[in-house]
Amino acid sequence: MNHYRILSCVISLIASFTAVYAQTSLEEIIATPAKAGGIYYAYPVGDEGRQVTSAPDGYEPFYISHYGRHGSRYLIGDRDYSRLLDLLKDARKAGALTPLGLSLTERLDSVWQEAEGRGGELTPLGHRQHRGIARRMITNYPTVFPDTANVFARSTVVMRCAHSMNSFCEGLKEVNPALEIPRESSQRHMYYLNYHTPQANHFTRHGGPTTEPTRKFERSMTSPDRLVSSIFSDPEYVYGNVDPHDFMWSVYWVTVDMQNMESPVRFYDILTAEEMFDLWQSFNYRFYATNCNPPMANGMLLDCAKPLLNNILECADKAIDSGRAGADLRFGHDGNLIPLVALMEIEGCNASVADAAELYKSYADFKISPMGGNLQMVFFRNPSGDVIVKFMLNEEEKSIPVATDIAPFYRWSDVKDYYRKVIERENYMPAE
Repeated sequence: MNHYRILSCVISLIASFTAVYAQTSLEEIIATPAKAGGIYYAYPVGDEGRQVTSAPDGYEPFYISHYGRHGSRYLIGDRDYSRLLDLLKDARKAGALTPLGLSLTERLDSVWQEAEGRGGELTPLGHRQHRGIARRMITNYPTVFPDTANVFARSTVVMRCAHSMNSFCEGLKEVNPALEIPRESSQRHMYYLNYHTPQANHFTRHGGPTTEPTRKFERSMTSPDRLVSSIFSDPEYVYGNVDPHDFMWSVYWVTVDMQNMESPVRFYDILTAEEMFDLWQSFNYRFYATNCNPPMANGMLLDCAKPLLNNILECADKAIDSGRAGADLRFGHDGNLIPLVALMEIEGCNASVADAAELYKSYADFKISPMGGNLQMVFFRNPSGDVIVKFMLNEEEKSIPVATDIAPFYRWSDVKDYYRKVIERENYMPAE
């Protein structure tokens, strides 16, 4: 290796560690209120896709390793709609609603017509998202998907993930109907698609180390008085029938999930941008503290993604050795994608921040795992058999802390060695 290449590798490695994170701001939420939904943010990439960097001369794509979160869904349970709607209807009967409160009730009632019986299920938008991601994948990398491609898809046993998998595969077949894609949704693959260590489960349980910090921060960021007085006209009725804190969060959940539904109804006039920003910060911290890399976890939560990373490495080596084109497609949840990309140290995904109030400056869940969020590793090979790979999070090229002189591409041998060492790190062991 010559001195120029050594210098290029060093510069690239330094850049990967010092890339400036685009801090989320109130102004960003004002401009795009949907981002305040965090992990409820609808997948932001449209048919136009994102910019794709051409591979170095002589390299051709032949394999893609993928992990995708399910697409847009309804709120996790019917009760998330009905409890709020019932509360508002009771207040309406009691004559305790303002004109805005009456409007909120009427709008939510219309939303219920679509949502009833569908709690936690994939919405039509969720299906469209995965078909679109698949179409862009096969269009950008057609040599990965010849008629004889070896493509295998698997999902967790949760229906919204299985439906996402099916829509994705159908998106591929819309472009190449000759593809044969075995699909499986079973317990056989759960040990790596959706794994949580016993230590992580203990750490994140109610009453565990994360409970009090998240509770305190949530309380500090939840200011329901203005909202409550704008919806209810009778303070005495509120005192006897409404929990202001819970009411505000119920309104928030419904508000941020509307972007995932077919209904044109929106509730952005109910909460102010400042309130949305504060509630998002609270939820961003809660999800980070239980799924990512908070200092108090000592990396423990990232151990949950080691079986998945190991599967990625093993499947990639098998694909390379086979000499065939193809793809491994995996479908799961935000709670799997977030620790995976943190463990892999994908650019912008591995912040370690102790102060909840400072987290938003370096970590934003909606930039990592929106509805339909996905990691794609695209492999390229030249005639001599040299293999390089690039990483895309939500179809945007990202860096990793591995030296390279061909960014955003990395030599597979370097990547594999690096991630083998990551997996081999001693698992977190609780103190005696």
